[in-house]
Amino acid sequence: MSARNRSCSSSILQACSSSSFTRQPSRVLIVDASPPWWSETCTVLCQALENFFFLTSSLAGPVRLPLLSVFAISVQLECLLPFVQVKGNLTRLLSCVEELRSLPQEGCVRQRGTLLTQAVLDSLQQLKQYMCHTSHRDINSNCVEVTVLTCQSGKTVIRQLEQGLENSDLMSLRRLLVIQIALQQSLCDRSPACSLETPSSEDNQEESLMLGTEMDLQLVEGTVEALESTLKMWLHEQGGDREHLHLLLPPSCFSANSSPSPVCLKCDMQERLISPALLASTPDLGMKTESMQDFQPPNKSLTNQNFSPQRLRVVKVLHADGVCQSVLYGLPLIVRPTSCWQLDWDEMETNNQMFHALCHILKTRDWFLLVRSESEPGSSPGSGVFSYYVIQSSGSHSLLLKPVMTRELMLPCCLPVSVEDPPLLALNTVEGRQSQSRARATVTPLPSIPLKMPRPSLTLHHSRPCVPAAFFQDS
Repeated sequence: MSARNRSCSSSILQACSSSSFTRQPSRVLIVDASPPWWSETCTVLCQALENFFFLTSSLAGPVRLPLLSVFAISVQLECLLPFVQVKGNLTRLLSCVEELRSLPQEGCVRQRGTLLTQAVLDSLQQLKQYMCHTSHRDINSNCVEVTVLTCQSGKTVIRQLEQGLENSDLMSLRRLLVIQIALQQSLCDRSPACSLETPSSEDNQEESLMLGTEMDLQLVEGTVEALESTLKMWLHEQGGDREHLHLLLPPSCFSANSSPSPVCLKCDMQERLISPALLASTPDLGMKTESMQDFQPPNKSLTNQNFSPQRLRVVKVLHADGVCQSVLYGLPLIVRPTSCWQLDWDEMETNNQMFHALCHILKTRDWFLLVRSESEPGSSPGSGVFSYYVIQSSGSHSLLLKPVMTRELMLPCCLPVSVEDPPLLALNTVEGRQSQSRARATVTPLPSIPLKMPRPSLTLHHSRPCVPAAFFQDS
C-alpha cells in the first residue's frame, strides 16, 4: 500500500486514535478486601487484574491508561501502588497484584466508610503531588476517575461516600464508580450479570446533587471474564468535547419524496477491537491490517482538540446481500449519536431522533450505506484519493462502520460460480458432520491464541477474520 493511500485510508481511524486520547483520565482503583468476602473474590480479581496488566502495559499506540494508583482496604487502608505510568511498567503492576494476594482473609474491619472516604481523598492529593513533580505534561492532570471494587451492598457504599465527601474539594474528581461484585448466591435474583444502576434514590438524591460528582453503581458477576471486561472499559476513548463524525445524507437518499436539503448526523465512534498490530510481542498472530502510522495524526505535534470532525458522504445505498466480506478490512468502529456537551439540548434531541430513524430504515429494509471520505468545506482537496466505508445497521441504537478496499488495492482473483450441485455422497458426508453441531444464533468470541508474554496463561480474545469469498457488488 502506498503512503498516500495508507494516509487516506487511516484518516477515519484518527478520530479514535492519538489525537482523541489526550483527555484520558488518571485512574484510581480501591479494592475492598475486607474479610470474610475477600476469600471468595481474591483469586478471580487478582487473575483479572493480572490479565489486564499484561495487555495494557505492552499496548503500543496512543496512551489509553496514563496513570494508575491502587488502594486496598483490609484491616487498614493501604496504598499498594502510588500513581505510576502503566505502559512499560509490568513488573511494578504485577508486584501490586502479589501484594493483593497476600492480604489477610480473616479479621475485622471497623469504620469501613471512613477508610473508603480517606482512600478517595488520599488519591486526589497523591495525584496533585505527582503532577507537581513530573515533567510529563501530556498527561491530563485535570481529572481522575475512582473505581471502588466491593462485595458489600453498593448502595450502602455510595451512601457512605456521599456523606464522607460532602464537604470535600472534589474539583479534580470526574467520576466515582462503585462496582459491586455479585457473589454466586446473590446472582440468583439478578439478570443480567452486569448492569448499571443509578446510585441514589429519592431519599438521598439531594445529597448526590450536593456532591456535584458523577456517581454510578454497577453490579458485576464475580468471574474473571466479567471483571476483566469491566477493567477494559478504561481503554475506551474518554473524550466528549467534540463529536467524531458528520454523516451526510444527500437528498433522495432513500426515497424520491425526501427533503430537498441534505441531512447531517453528528456521531461518536467507539472501537470494538484492539488491533493485533499494537501488540509488539505477538508477531505470529497473523496478517496485520494496520501499521503504527495508522494510529498517528498527520501532524505529530497535534495534541489539542481543535480538529475538525471527519466527514463521510453517502454515495450509494446497497442491498446487504450485495456486499461481500472479502472487500472489508481493518477494524470496525461503532457509530452512535453524539453526546458532545457543546451541543444544546434541542439540537442533540433532534440529532438523536434522526439517527434513530436512519437505524430503523437500514434495519427494516436490509440496506447498507456506501460512504466516502470528504474534505472539510473550504479546505484544499489534498491528494484527491478517496477512502470508502460501509455503514451497517444493528439491533441496537448504533451503526457499524467498516473500511472498504478500493479497486487499486485489489489483487486479480478468479472465482467462478458453481452451477452444479455437489455429489450426493459428499453432500451427505458434510451434512452429517454439521448436524452434530448445534447452530447458534449469536457469535461469542472465544479465547484463541496465547499471548507470548512472561505469563503464558493470558489469552487474547478476538473474533476470527472473515474468509475471502468474492468481489464487492452494489445494487
